[in-house]
Amino acid sequence: MPAKGTHGRATGATGATGATSAAARTRLAAMIGRYPRAIGKEGRAALARLRRHAPGAAELVYDNYAGLVVGFCSTDRPSDAVFSLIFRPEWLTLCFLQGGPKLPDPAGILRGGGTQVRHVRLTKASDLDRPELRALLEIAASRARTPFVPTGRRSLTIRVVAPRRRERRPAGPRAGR
Repeated sequence: MPAKGTHGRATGATGATGATSAAARTRLAAMIGRYPRAIGKEGRAALARLRRHAPGAAELVYDNYAGLVVGFCSTDRPSDAVFSLIFRPEWLTLCFLQGGPKLPDPAGILRGGGTQVRHVRLTKASDLDRPELRALLEIAASRARTPFVPTGRRSLTIRVVAPRRRERRPAGPRAGR
């Protein structure tokens, strides 16, 4: 039977469940460690900043073929993800997963043309300190179908680790960056 996460739902995870365990943190650190040093450093700093915008979030980690994804959910259900951070070998992407097209974007920084998600490519973690991005994060959190519980306990769950993954370091002459 699947373990129960801190938000009371069965996680069915392939890895650590429940409160942020040392094992889950170690696995996430190892996954981030496969990326170029600069991406890993900025990614860890971006995660720390995002945690401040999602108090009590359930962080769901997916190490899939295309990249490493850390979703910030208001419950243990992936469908309740409000935003996520995607690690790619050359950049980080912040995705707004609930009502992305309806987010106010006077600065015109959101990208994507789908019906659900919008994203912003980050050059460094401190991009998350820009007023327009902070405002988008606050609005996205306030509009979440199920709100984050600030007094809730953060959890980290490794949900999926794909058996085959794209190379986590840039190929060719760009690798030295």
